[in-house]
Amino acid sequence: MELAIGIDLGTSYSSVAVVRNGRPEVLADDQGNLTQPSVVAFLEQGGIQVGHPARALMGTDPYNTVYSIKRLIGRRMDDPEAQTAVASFPFRVTAGPNNHPVVELRGERLSVPELSAYILRLMKKIAEARLGQPVDKAVITVPANFNDAQRESTRIAGRIAGLDVIRIINEPTAASLAYGYRRNYNKLVAVYDFGGGTFDFTLLELRDTVFRVMSTAGDMFLGGDDFDEALATAVANSFWKQTGIELRRDVVEWQRVLLACESVKRELSRRARADLSVKKVAHTAKGVLDLSATVTRELFNSLCFDLVRRSFAVVERALNDAKVRPEDIDDVVLVGGTTYIPLVQASVEQFFGSAPRTEVDPETAVALGAAIQAASLMAAPSPEVATQQTVLLDVLPHSIGIVAAGGMVEKVLERNMSIPVEQSRIFSTSRDGQREVRIRIVQGESRRLEDNTPLGELVVGDLRPAPRGEVEVLVTFEVDTNGILNVTARDKDSGRIYEKSVKVSGELDERSIANIALRQGR
Repeated sequence: MELAIGIDLGTSYSSVAVVRNGRPEVLADDQGNLTQPSVVAFLEQGGIQVGHPARALMGTDPYNTVYSIKRLIGRRMDDPEAQTAVASFPFRVTAGPNNHPVVELRGERLSVPELSAYILRLMKKIAEARLGQPVDKAVITVPANFNDAQRESTRIAGRIAGLDVIRIINEPTAASLAYGYRRNYNKLVAVYDFGGGTFDFTLLELRDTVFRVMSTAGDMFLGGDDFDEALATAVANSFWKQTGIELRRDVVEWQRVLLACESVKRELSRRARADLSVKKVAHTAKGVLDLSATVTRELFNSLCFDLVRRSFAVVERALNDAKVRPEDIDDVVLVGGTTYIPLVQASVEQFFGSAPRTEVDPETAVALGAAIQAASLMAAPSPEVATQQTVLLDVLPHSIGIVAAGGMVEKVLERNMSIPVEQSRIFSTSRDGQREVRIRIVQGESRRLEDNTPLGELVVGDLRPAPRGEVEVLVTFEVDTNGILNVTARDKDSGRIYEKSVKVSGELDERSIANIALRQGR
């Protein structure tokens, strides 16, 4: 029987799951690991490591070890958020075709989808080894706040990895599936999703097997990595005061400090204090220096309090959009490794007035939900799955509009509209004899063009010369169940139809995708 898998392609860690005999399960590698670091390393002697072996190289070869690449997927180099990410990476990132980022590793220039594909290919390999059969179909999850370009780039990464991506779904929505599967809840549920690189908050109404998203909001640059950075910065400042040595100037040693701080963060989720130790962190005229410190949970909480508070600004935005109060929510589901932090759990309980639910593991909930959705999308689902077919009614995370006269943006599709959705607008010529209409499409909430993300341009040409306003063009904006936009235009005078799938234009063409997939598959 053909099986489809669910993949949680995370910023820091990824995992893969499947539904067998009606039961969703996360698939472990041959070492028993349920999650894999989203890390890719290019070795000096040739060859590529992915996952745990690659993560082991972050502290010794940071220039050729790529991590958190999800921060760049679907972005251009002139994007301020891309610039923020690039500035934090030790590996070299430069502008490629159409200003898309490329990573330079040992003389090779690799696109972001290509690097993401290595992680997806590892997920595929783990699934095939555990299931004992080929796996080609997958549902891949993305942050709820991902825009159109980021979703399309994720789909391209899947294709390079040899996967037929049958659906892209939002991570919090997937987690709600794992929480509500076979339980037939009738509840208002909040998903508080604090991952390694992003934070999302989603409100859903669960009615038996129907999961309807009411609102969603997110912060693309708030995650567990920031907690590591906060602790590492405090430790580095203390070391500088004691020794006069600035650890952040040495890329290799700074990576070692960050990795040690991540381990301490995890330890502090279980204990009130933890020891931090990095051997031979600095070399001086007097000899080699080690870094050691005892970190208390109280100190860690004080360093990270503002980061946790930032998450609740996102929560309040989503609640306001849905016109819901915290006390209206029946259950809060925690998702993402950062929610293991006691400060986060206590803050959630304080804000909502009740303890969050613990039915699902925060680190594997997203992959499990993706697997449930994958199983339900198969042409012939198993009888166990068929009786629990779920209906997902998701929403648009960003408004989509067009650039009107004067350079202002007019919204066509509003944020938090249910998808799939379709809207049409009629445009007419603005001057006598006009032979073409250019429709510039953007994504965002502002009326100001410069505050929005450009998605593309649709040109309707060969119009009949006529007085202004006489020739009309019907433009239809459609967002599918993957959250991907398609725009069509029809010249009402001639009946000609123009179509544009708005995606990451020019990053990788069809030939490049096929060639990269072939090269990776060898």
